[in-house]
Amino acid sequence: MKEETIHRIKSCVRDVLPTTTKTCIWIIKITAGVSFAMMLLKYFNILPYISDAISPVFKYFGLPGASALAYVSGYFVNVYSAIAVMATLDLDWRALTILCTMIMASHSMVLETPVLKKTGASAVRMVIVRTLSAFILGFVLNLVLPGSAASEVVASAQPEHLSFGTALWQWLLSTLKLIVMMAAIIYALNILQRLLQEFGIMDRIAFVFKPLMRVFGLPSSTVFLWIVANVIGLGYGAAAILDSLSRNGLTLRDVKLLDSHISVSHSNLEDLILLSACGAVWWILLLSRWVMAIILVWEQKLEFLVEDIVSKNRV
Repeated sequence: MKEETIHRIKSCVRDVLPTTTKTCIWIIKITAGVSFAMMLLKYFNILPYISDAISPVFKYFGLPGASALAYVSGYFVNVYSAIAVMATLDLDWRALTILCTMIMASHSMVLETPVLKKTGASAVRMVIVRTLSAFILGFVLNLVLPGSAASEVVASAQPEHLSFGTALWQWLLSTLKLIVMMAAIIYALNILQRLLQEFGIMDRIAFVFKPLMRVFGLPSSTVFLWIVANVIGLGYGAAAILDSLSRNGLTLRDVKLLDSHISVSHSNLEDLILLSACGAVWWILLLSRWVMAIILVWEQKLEFLVEDIVSKNRV
């Protein structure tokens, strides 16, 4: 029995390595390219011009114009970049909660959009949905949260500008560190996924989360992908998500429903903890995006219904 178990484990590892390596290389290429482009934007101080252009809109979210740079940084780069900017601002819990909710709904857009597209979603649709969802959530939270809109704040002094060589070297070191960490997580997660399926544990997990999937309007077959997206995120979890899609035989409609949900509600472990530590209210960050995710899923189901009706009428 022990030898059989070891053989099954080895078989799972051998089976997962080729596809995982291919997807891992794809993710690393995107990550390196995006991070280099962002390094250039930061070095040449281009992001502030983008944030200045949209800062007047932020009054409708109850946020000072200076917070636009934090949102733009999170939108194009990641949550960590947004946190670095937020650290220079003096925002209360209300403003932080609104800003962090918007960031979590539409962060890492350049990296995560190709991942969603790879699963079968429309890249243009995902960008529009995530961006509008962030703005709608910011607007609604500004209306319902107690307290008043944040007044203008002045950012604290920024660090001294680095030489291009120093900036390039720092980028190279941080990117290498990130790539090693991503590769380790991607391989470990894919192997774990295959082992869970091989030994029937995934069915038990699906059974536990089945009621929650009903609330979200998602098919129970998407439960593992939902867990991966929520715990690991779309960047780190891309390989496991893509591998599972190819093996579980999910329909295109199932995938589109899942994408509608996880597009605005993922990374609900590490990122949620980090932003809560900054002063945002964690349960508002989570529940507000869950509500938006449910709306998006049922809107997608309505589209399917209309498609079916049109298809029947044509016949």
